[in-house]
Formats: sequence, C-alpha cells, structure tokens
Amino acid sequence: MYVPPKTLTNDDLAKMVDTTDSWISTRTGIKVRHVAEPGTGTSELCLEASRRALADAGVDPKELDFVVVGTLTPDMPFPSTACFVQMGLGAAQAYAMDLGAACSGFIYSLSVADALIRSGRGKKGLVVGGEILSSVVDYTDRSTCILFGDGAGAVVLAECEEGEGVLSCHLHSDGNLWELIHCPGGGTIDPCNPGTSTVRTNFIKMLGNETFKHAVTRMAEVSLEALERNGVGVEDVALFIPHQANQRIVSAVGKRMGVPEKKVFMNLERYGNTSAASIPIALAEAKSQGRYSKGDLVLLVAFGGGLTWGSALLRM
Repeated sequence: MYVPPKTLTNDDLAKMVDTTDSWISTRTGIKVRHVAEPGTGTSELCLEASRRALADAGVDPKELDFVVVGTLTPDMPFPSTACFVQMGLGAAQAYAMDLGAACSGFIYSLSVADALIRSGRGKKGLVVGGEILSSVVDYTDRSTCILFGDGAGAVVLAECEEGEGVLSCHLHSDGNLWELIHCPGGGTIDPCNPGTSTVRTNFIKMLGNETFKHAVTRMAEVSLEALERNGVGVEDVALFIPHQANQRIVSAVGKRMGVPEKKVFMNLERYGNTSAASIPIALAEAKSQGRYSKGDLVLLVAFGGGLTWGSALLRM
C-alpha cells in the first residue's frame, strides 16, 4: 500500500467548511485522510504500492502477464492508468487495462484478474486499486469533503492449488440508482469547459441517507452470497474486510451479518474513504498486523457508485 505524506485532519477541514472534529468523528469515524499534491498522477501512487507488492511477493515485474487498475480518478481519459503503471514497472510482457466501478473497483478488478488466470490468459498478474479523490472533492460541500482521501493498494495474483487463493467473486450493479453517488461533469454529457468549475459539476455528488440504506443491505447480501456459495458460515471467517466507507456503514453491515467486532477490520480513522484503494490498503495493513494466518478465510466486500457492489472470499 501507499498513501501520500500530506494529511488533512478534521481540524484542517473545520477551517474550510462549517464543521468540527467532533461532528466528523461522530458521524464517520474519520480523523485524518491523506491527500496528494496537485498535479500528482494516480499512477504514481499505484506504482509505489505495486513495487511494494511485487517485492513482498518476490515477483519481478517482467513476470507479469497483465495489470488491472481499478480507479475512478485516472491520470487522464486515455491512455489507461494501468498503461502508465506497466510502463513505470517495466512490465514489458504485460497487457494493461483500467476498470471503473467506483468504490467497488478493487473487487471488480480482482474478479476480472481471477477469471483471466482461470481461463489461461495469464499466470501472474497485478491488481491495483488507486485513487486521488481530492481531485474530484468539492471542499465547499461539508457532506462529502469530510469523507474522502487518496491512496493506493496492490496485490499480486498467481496460479495456485484449488481451494486456495480466490475461492469466488460475486458482482452486482443497479444503474437505476446512479444518482445516489456520481460525478456529473467531465464526460461526454457535460464535457469539461471553462464553466464546469463554476457550476461545480466536476465534483462528487452524493445522497448520503439513501446511499447508507442501500450500502448496508447490499453489502450484507453479497457477503452472505459468498459464504453460501462456498458452504461456510460467518463463524468460519477469520477476518472481514469491508470497503472503508464510514464507520456507521461498516458497523451496521457487521451487526446485520453477526460478525464479531474483533473480526471486522477498520482503518478509516487514518485514511477516510479511499474508494477502490480502501480494500487493498486494508489487506496490506491486516497482513502487517498479523490479522490473518495461512489457511484463514478472509471475506472482502464493497459498495460504490453505479450502483455497484461485490464480494470475494479468499483462502489466504
């Protein structure tokens, strides 16, 4: 994992909008988030996380067959951020692609990578979730600017024995609810122009209360779907790693599923919501903290704009 060194605390935000540390902490559980310097490319964060993942796995970049990057904040409309990561790593043999599923981006990317290996389209691949959300956050909107941070996380995926690694992935979406979380400006409907920043359409828009209800319900449902598919129960899972949206959502999902609090991984106090980067950042921290051992079941689940949601069950 990698996050930029610059931080934005709740007290910092209180100088920008009408809010307080207490108000933010109580409603979200977030205390600080990391933000990249203006002009930083998402690929720069992804590259650093990728180098660390490859070193940890003992894999040379030239061994990679593919690179998949989940992001909603690419370096530019094209080429893909994954191509910049491939170039930076010197992974000359790898094909590269971006995948857009907002906060579900890592689960979606992991599912694609898993399918590529199972279908024989590669033996080793890199899956990255990276975001510079500060580039699309409206720091005059108290309801959204308190939530988001920047960062990247990466994993190396390789062939393994049946019953190990990625056991199954489960993906869903509902485009009818796109307005709950979206960024209207910058695409073909509302291209960037001199007036875009004036009407502030190039920033994240969110209907918080409605989003909360759908997030809790869908994340719990798709988590149970993964468990049922593999014939295991909540009690068999060593660690539950949900997308780090906010403390209330994470806690509500855990309670609805009956997951003991000690098994629910949370680090959003220090990073905020990093969208597609949140789960791989959490995976990296969980490993460094010894939160799982070889053979343990780890359940991942995410929910994001689209709407999209998904889960993955891993045998570490």
